[in-house]
Amino acid sequence: MCARSEAVELEVLGAEGGEARVPPRPLRLSLLELLGKLVRRDQPTAPRRRTRHNHRFRTFVSCENERRIKANNREYNAQFRYANNYIKTSKYSIITFLPLNLLEQFQRLANFYFLCLLVLQLIPAISSLTPITTAIPLIGVLALTAVKDAYDDFQRHQNDSQVNHRRAKTLRNGKLVEEKWASVQVGDVIRLENDQFVAADILLLSSSEPNGLCYIETAELDGETNLKCRQCLLETAAMGQDDAQLGAFDGEIVCETPNNLLNKFDGTLSWRDQHFSLDNDKILLRGCVLRNTSWCYGVVVFAGKDTKLMQNSGKTKFKRTSIDRLLNFLIIGIVLFLLSMCVFCTVACGVWEWLVGRYFQVYLPWDTLVPAEPASGAIVIALLVFFSYAIVMNTVVPISLYVSVEVIRFAQSFLINWDEKMYYEKTGTAAKARTTTLNEELGQIQYVFSDKTGTLTQNIMTFNKCSIGGLCYGDIVDENTGETIELTDSTEPLDFSDNPEYEPEFKFFDAKLQKAVRRGDRNVYDFFRLLALCHTVMPEQKNGRLEYQAQSPDESALVSAARNFGFVFRERSPNTITIEVMGKTEVYELLCILDFNNVRKRMSVILKKDGEIRLYTKGADNVIYDRLKRSHQEEVRSKTQEHLNKFAGEGLRTLALAWRPLEERGFAEWKRRHQAAALALRDRDERLDAIYEEIETDLILIGVTAIEDKLQDGVPETIANLSMAGIKIWVLTGDKQETAINIGYSCQLLTDDMAEVFVIDGVAHDDVDRQLAKCRDSIRVVNTFLPHGPSEAKGSRSETANGGAVARPSPGRAANVKLNAPAVSVVTFRWEHNTLAHDSNEYASGGAAHAPDSHEHGDDSNGFAIVVNGHSLVHCLHPKLEEKFLDVVLHCRSVICCRVTPLQKAMVVELIKKSRKAVTLAIGDGANDVSMIKAAHIGVGISGQEGMQAVLASDYSIAQFRFLQRLLLVHGRWSYYRMCKFLRYFFYKNFAFTVCHFWFAFFCGFSAQTVFDEMFISVYNLFYTSLPVLALGVFEQDVSDATSLQFPKLYAPGHTSQLFNKTEFIKSTLHGCFTSLVLFLIPYGTYKDGLAPDGKILSDHMLLGSVVATILIIDNTTQIALDTTYWTVFNHITIWGSLVSYFVLDYFYNYVIRGPYVGSLTVALTQATFWFTAVLTMMILMVPVVSWRLAWSRRRPTLAERLRARTRWRRAAAAPAPRTPSARRARRSVRSGYAFAHQEGFGRLITSGKIMRRIPHADAALSALASLPGKFHPRSSTPPPSPPSASPSASHSASPPSPRAPKQDLDSVDL
Repeated sequence: MCARSEAVELEVLGAEGGEARVPPRPLRLSLLELLGKLVRRDQPTAPRRRTRHNHRFRTFVSCENERRIKANNREYNAQFRYANNYIKTSKYSIITFLPLNLLEQFQRLANFYFLCLLVLQLIPAISSLTPITTAIPLIGVLALTAVKDAYDDFQRHQNDSQVNHRRAKTLRNGKLVEEKWASVQVGDVIRLENDQFVAADILLLSSSEPNGLCYIETAELDGETNLKCRQCLLETAAMGQDDAQLGAFDGEIVCETPNNLLNKFDGTLSWRDQHFSLDNDKILLRGCVLRNTSWCYGVVVFAGKDTKLMQNSGKTKFKRTSIDRLLNFLIIGIVLFLLSMCVFCTVACGVWEWLVGRYFQVYLPWDTLVPAEPASGAIVIALLVFFSYAIVMNTVVPISLYVSVEVIRFAQSFLINWDEKMYYEKTGTAAKARTTTLNEELGQIQYVFSDKTGTLTQNIMTFNKCSIGGLCYGDIVDENTGETIELTDSTEPLDFSDNPEYEPEFKFFDAKLQKAVRRGDRNVYDFFRLLALCHTVMPEQKNGRLEYQAQSPDESALVSAARNFGFVFRERSPNTITIEVMGKTEVYELLCILDFNNVRKRMSVILKKDGEIRLYTKGADNVIYDRLKRSHQEEVRSKTQEHLNKFAGEGLRTLALAWRPLEERGFAEWKRRHQAAALALRDRDERLDAIYEEIETDLILIGVTAIEDKLQDGVPETIANLSMAGIKIWVLTGDKQETAINIGYSCQLLTDDMAEVFVIDGVAHDDVDRQLAKCRDSIRVVNTFLPHGPSEAKGSRSETANGGAVARPSPGRAANVKLNAPAVSVVTFRWEHNTLAHDSNEYASGGAAHAPDSHEHGDDSNGFAIVVNGHSLVHCLHPKLEEKFLDVVLHCRSVICCRVTPLQKAMVVELIKKSRKAVTLAIGDGANDVSMIKAAHIGVGISGQEGMQAVLASDYSIAQFRFLQRLLLVHGRWSYYRMCKFLRYFFYKNFAFTVCHFWFAFFCGFSAQTVFDEMFISVYNLFYTSLPVLALGVFEQDVSDATSLQFPKLYAPGHTSQLFNKTEFIKSTLHGCFTSLVLFLIPYGTYKDGLAPDGKILSDHMLLGSVVATILIIDNTTQIALDTTYWTVFNHITIWGSLVSYFVLDYFYNYVIRGPYVGSLTVALTQATFWFTAVLTMMILMVPVVSWRLAWSRRRPTLAERLRARTRWRRAAAAPAPRTPSARRARRSVRSGYAFAHQEGFGRLITSGKIMRRIPHADAALSALASLPGKFHPRSSTPPPSPPSASPSASHSASPPSPRAPKQDLDSVDL
């Protein structure tokens, strides 16, 4: 990858020198190469080469590869025709709507087919039917679809208008003018104020904060809610908010062209004969929100569709369901079948006219267009008959099919919108189907790709539990039983109102900790002092209220907890920290901050008070434990480790806290070497890390914190149910690896009894290749020696750094394996491939659905999971490693991709779509999820805290992730089941109706004469049979919604399209052809040469047509009654009403309007012959159908049939127990629960004073330190002995483990 990136740069340089340009690379490879540049951190940067413009770097070698902008100079910038800030996501305008929409609709094969048919019907010589029979349905379909498309596009226009009409303050001639976002152009200088969205991608010029700093929230871009810091050039920061200076700013910017790389920006600024380098730290991207910064100014670099947000949005694709694609294929087959019948009738007509017809011209004269010569005349007649039969039998592909499909989908969408069980009362948000064309696809989802922040979690960090001095706090214990009480919404939190700085939203429930604070417990005081001192939070007074600016939500939660317990962080300067302990002020001298980074996994502060120097540190438990003082606090360490395992098992984010005293002389020597390392020009980071290692040793453990990254309600249960339904769930997030893994355990995507959890974090291509090979080998070993999978094997993650090793199982894993024991007990439905006679086809023990693919078999049974970093994913998506990557991930039950860009999310979705041909669903709540939502077959947006971009781009919107299981397992499954049943019946009834003409052709000389009345042909699909099948498609249920959720395996048939496919279509059409043959031959044989008792002749064409039509309607009614499982009032009205309406309309048409078939049906109904014929025909048609269904349901009943039988036979049985018990209470883990959403660099900003509004004088700070009473009392490093009896929460911390996934009792469905 790196070599190829170098090659691209050399090719660009060669192009500048006049050499021939290389052909452009494919878009996919180009994107991969651009992403590859991000991971080339281990190579030294080549010296930059000057071009003919001495202010440009080597990267910008031609006008095609650079963007040139002059600030406040619209005339200069206009020559480059840069995109303005107008956003357009709509497809049509008033002028283009009609032609573009018709063009789109006629791209559907069926619409084009009926258009051609309509043209043929306009030719009188070949048409035996009026054109109205095709024109009205076709116009209806086009109009209905056009109205729906117009409505959808109108909503897009409204959303675009809302964004484009937002107001922005722009400098015009040195004065601020308020303009629409759409009017902002590249080169404009704009002013942003606190809590405002950034209107475009801008280069930061100045801000209200010291040294040109500003803070932004990038949740819309990468899903991270922690604040990020940006800093402008000091030279431009001097302009402040002087509108005159900023309006006169004429700097020239030369930068990269628009791209979708969120973390990369290269450019130069030329101003006042100086050249300044620009990077991503000086850029504010569209979609960010300005936080904790009063104001800032910036010059627009990218606007509108060129912004990185829009570059990552992806293109809106026309989505079609798999059933739509199958119908297109089937229509081709039906048309070929129709043409074959027409060709046969054409040949037969020519033969009949040649042999017989020419002798009957006195009775059947030939048309004037037909030559008189027999051979030529027969050929011409045969050719005309071809088109006539194409028109007569066109109903084999009825236009009403598409009308009915659109109506059913439209009605199903309203059922989703009206579902009260998907209504979120807290925000008043209901589920919404934003498209009406994809409902049945919801019942065929195989892969769900989910964002984490705001989708699985609530974006809320809460201080949940802690362990101090070997005592666990946070659980509420029943004094009578000694059991831990589950917290509910009705549980009363502690009252902190006696603290004037308490926060009403802070909740803690264990009174033991509050009592320990009040009685002055030394360990507890040290614990909260550390939380109030060891951080990089900045305090701020807003409206007389103390507020904190936290760089990460974890730090905010910890400092907030200390504040509410009486340890209030008040103020900081570059060299002091002021806190308030139980109302008394304490000032500490800040000597050094040892900043956090992803390798160290800890941060420390060194403080001095009353002559005593202390180091406070917090970090990952394994990192802190490795640095604890040897042979010290053994009992405390052991108990704390137990608590850590308990917290990790509950999915809490843990940090260990420790301290150590420092000697004055030793610290002075260390500080001297620290300053030398900080000023080093080479290997500065490595030298600083080594210096930090020296002092962060011999630590004394204080305790651990447990923060809950609050999941949305019902997330673990939803994931468990979707997994049991056979749906693979992948989490794609921009968060850090530790955070993503921690949430994976919280929501049970990852469990401690998995065989292995692989971590792919290699930076170079070879590292990733090697790690994938190790993963594949491990999977093969487990599959070979443990083919049934471990049920209780304990896997542990190994630490990985710099492309280190993947996860390894614990040494005792093999001893804990129960061979042949199922991981979970669930109801499994094997729809096919079953040879066991006893347990026929659906019940099996195990967690995996039956699937023909070996990859699908392996993942659930062996319990693997994989975590992939974003920089490693760049290589995994490269064509060279793509197959190996797929080979590994398809064997994994869970996949988590962290630190991924929006583009990478979309590429992962496209990879699975392309390689697996699987139906995918993407769900997210932020703008960073838009490209993924657009790439998937189904996009679901969550109306969350990150704006509405994901909802606007989605096909369906819900308020909470837990509603996804109801959307899929209930509405999706019902929609798929209904649509499949509708299509099977629809093709059956239309073949039964249409093919009658083919059988009649043998008895009418292949003359294209119809069996039925022309009016009957026109309204058969419109009135007589439309409403019953619509009611079937809208209201049909095989099981209730509660049963669908209780037995997720009911969802399995949609994965392999088992309810409607080519085989089912052929069965339906053959059944229809058989029905048409019986319908025609039995009445024909009865009425041929038939006489009534009074001697009247019954063998006339009109009487035969009326009899066949009546029996056809009776057969259709009986058939749909047999097909209907769930009877509603609408079903009764439509089914029996359609039968009655047939007789009413026939009499109305023939007697009132005077149709040609007047009296035919009346005569037939008065004869006993008709009734005997009808009964005989119905018996021949229905007995085989009923017998087959009864035999099949008894021999191989489906899961739905057995559940319906259980419901009928056990109505008095008690309701089943809840499926998924709480997994939060007692699951224990031996893994680390460390996760800390923090970034390196804030420590240096604090100690340098750049982040401060004012820097106090050193003497003032020292005098304040001397004047205040100290709280550091010299004490030995040995902590006081622990109390003789541990708290009840500690003594009962180990309770029986709950199941890791829902269990289901097979006896409950055993009949």
